[in-house]
Amino acid sequence: MKSFPHVCFTVALALATPVVTADQEPASAATHAFFGAVHVHTSYSFDAYTNGTLTSPAHAYQWAQGKPIPGGGGGPDLQIKQPLDFYAVSDHAEWLGVFKLMEEPGNPLSKLPIAAQITAADQNTRMQAFAGVLRDFSMGKADPALNDPQVNRTVWKDIASTADEYYRPGEFTTFPAFEWSSNPEMRNLHRVVVFRDSKNLPDRVLSSIESTDPEHLWAWMGEQRKAGATLLAIPHNANASDGLMFSLQTRDGKPLSEAYIRTRSENEPLYEITQIKGTSETHPSLSPNDEFAGFEQWDYTLSADGLRPTHRKGSFARQALLDGLSFDAKGMGNPFHYGFIGDTDTHNAAASNEEYNYTGKFAFENDPVHRLKGIKGQPASQVQQVREFSSGGLAGVWAQENTRESIYAAMLRRETFGTTGPQIKVRFFGGWEYGADDVTSRDFVARGYAKGVPMGGTLTGPGKKGAPSFLVWASKAADSGNLDRIQVIKGWVDASGAQHEKIYDVSWSGDRRIGDKGELPAVGNTVDVGKASYSNSIGTAELTALWTDPDFDARQHAFYYARVLEIPTPRWSTYDAARLGMDVPGGLPTSIQERAYTSPIWYEPVATAVATREN
Repeated sequence: MKSFPHVCFTVALALATPVVTADQEPASAATHAFFGAVHVHTSYSFDAYTNGTLTSPAHAYQWAQGKPIPGGGGGPDLQIKQPLDFYAVSDHAEWLGVFKLMEEPGNPLSKLPIAAQITAADQNTRMQAFAGVLRDFSMGKADPALNDPQVNRTVWKDIASTADEYYRPGEFTTFPAFEWSSNPEMRNLHRVVVFRDSKNLPDRVLSSIESTDPEHLWAWMGEQRKAGATLLAIPHNANASDGLMFSLQTRDGKPLSEAYIRTRSENEPLYEITQIKGTSETHPSLSPNDEFAGFEQWDYTLSADGLRPTHRKGSFARQALLDGLSFDAKGMGNPFHYGFIGDTDTHNAAASNEEYNYTGKFAFENDPVHRLKGIKGQPASQVQQVREFSSGGLAGVWAQENTRESIYAAMLRRETFGTTGPQIKVRFFGGWEYGADDVTSRDFVARGYAKGVPMGGTLTGPGKKGAPSFLVWASKAADSGNLDRIQVIKGWVDASGAQHEKIYDVSWSGDRRIGDKGELPAVGNTVDVGKASYSNSIGTAELTALWTDPDFDARQHAFYYARVLEIPTPRWSTYDAARLGMDVPGGLPTSIQERAYTSPIWYEPVATAVATREN
C-alpha cells in the first residue's frame, strides 16, 4: 500500500469496539469484498412486463454468473463482463406476476379489459397502459381486479425456490426478496425486503396496496420474525421521494417518536445511495461547498409525465445523516442510522452496472437507438428521462465468506459500501490507537479491526479531548478508471443544535497540492468523446491514508464516511453515441467520475452513548 506525506496522525488514546448483537457475525481481519445487487426485477414485475421484459428469475441468476440471457427490445443478448458474487430478484409485490399471466389465453386475467393493452404488440401502447396503472395506483385508485392473492402466493413461491436453486454456498449467493413499492402521489417510498434464507418464509408478500405507510411494512416484518423468518428492509431512490423518504414527520403528519425511531432503525440498517435512477448522496442546493455534489442527478418523481420534485431536504442521504445526529443528540435515538450500498433497479434481470456494457433499465432500452432517440410515439419527456438514467450501482460487503449467513451478517452490521458501478474496493476504519506504521503495514486490515471499528461501526467518547483517526484504503476496479482521490465527509451537530458538514481530501494521485483556499486541483480528463475512450495515464491504482479529524470536539455527535473518486471516464451515453456515430444528445455529460461510498462511522459522546444503552 502507498502512503502519502500530506497525511496527519495522532497518538493513541483509547480503544473503541463495535457493538454486535447476538444474531450478527462479528467482523474480523478475514473479511473479503463481495459485490452484488439485491434490487433486481424480471417479467414478474408489472412495469417490467409492460415495458417488454422477457426474463425470469432464473435468467437473472444466470446473468449474474456471466451467462448470456435474452435481452429483448430488438437488442442483443445480455451478458456481464465481470460476474457478481451475490444477487437477489426482488420483484414488485404489487400485482406480482399478474401482468405476465395476462398473456396466457386460458387465464381469467387475460379476460380483464386492460389485458389487451398490457399484452399489445405495440410497445408504446403497453407503456401508456403501464403509465395509467401507475398513475391510478399512486393516487390510491388501484383496481381490485388486478390484486390476486393466489397469484401472489404462486409467483412468490417460484421466486423463493429459484433463489434456493441457484444458491451455491462459497461461490454464488442468492436471497429470497421482494420490493414493497409505496408510491403516494408519484413519490418514492419503496423498500427492498431481503430474507436471510428460505426458512419460515411467508406464504405471500406484502403489497403497499394495503397501506402506503412504512410503519405498516415494519409491523408486518415484526410478524414474520415472530414466525421465525429473518429479514431486513432497504429504502431506495430517495431522490425521487420529493422529501418523503427522510421526512421528519410520520406519514400521518406526527413528529417522530422514540418508538418510531427505534422501529425504523431495527428494520432498516442500509440505504441504497445510488442506482439507475440517479445518485442520492447529496444535492448542490444542500451541499453548496461540495464540488462533486451534482453527480448523476436524476431529477424526477416516479411519474411517467416527467414531473420534478420540489423538496430536496428529506430526499438525500447526507442530510438524513445530519438529521439523524440531531435526533440522537436529543437522546431519542437515530432514525437514519444507515449503512450504504449501491444497487441497480434493473427491470430486465441484468444489472447494467458496466458503463461500457450498458443495456438500459427496461427491455425496450436494450437497443441503443431506443435509449438515445426513444421509440415511435414516446413523449419527449420520457425519452429525456431514459437518457438521464445512470448505469446503476453495486453493493459491496466485507464478509468472511460468500454465503447467505455471512453476507447478511455484514449487511446487519453495516460493513457495506456502495459503488456507482465499478468494482472499486474500499476499507474504512476509525479509532484512537492508530499510528503512522499501521497504514503501511502488511497487516493493515488486522490492525484496523483490532484498534478500532470498521465502516458501519460507532465510536463512543473516550472522555478525553484527543481526536479519532481513520484508516482508509481503496483500489481501482480492474475494468475501469484509475483513482483520483479519497475524501472523508464529516457531519456534526454543535452545542446549539446547528448542523455542519465538511469535506476533507485525505489522499490523492500525483503531485498535486492543496491550494490556499483548501482546494485540490482536478486530476485531469483524458476522455476522447468521439471515440468513447480514455487513458489510465493519470490517477493511480491504489490510495491509502491515515487521517485525523482536525476539527474534532468530543462533545459533538458526528459521522464520517469515505468517498472514493475515479478519474473521468466515458458515460454510457457517450459509448452509445460513438457506436451510433452521433453527437451525445440532450446536454448529457460526456464523462463522469465513478465513485464509491463507505458506510459511515458514527461518533457518540459518552453521556449519550450511556443514556442510549440504558433506554
